[in-house]
Amino acid sequence: MKDKEKEKAKKAKAKEKAKAKAKKAKKAKKDKAKKAKVKAKAKEKKAKAKAKKSKKGKKNKKK
Repeated sequence: MKDKEKEKAKKAKAKEKAKAKAKKAKKAKKDKAKKAKVKAKAKEKKAKAKAKKSKKGKKNKKK
């Protein structure tokens, strides 16, 4: 009887572990996608800022 209980507990623990792992993996995927989005946005911002800067620089040179 005790051995059976132990086996049950072991299986339940393994199931919980697998569930937790799957949850973590899902979250990691989401976080990765979020980070990629943020990175892309930051790149866009930098490019826009650069374009603005170069325009300003040209204007100042004429004066």
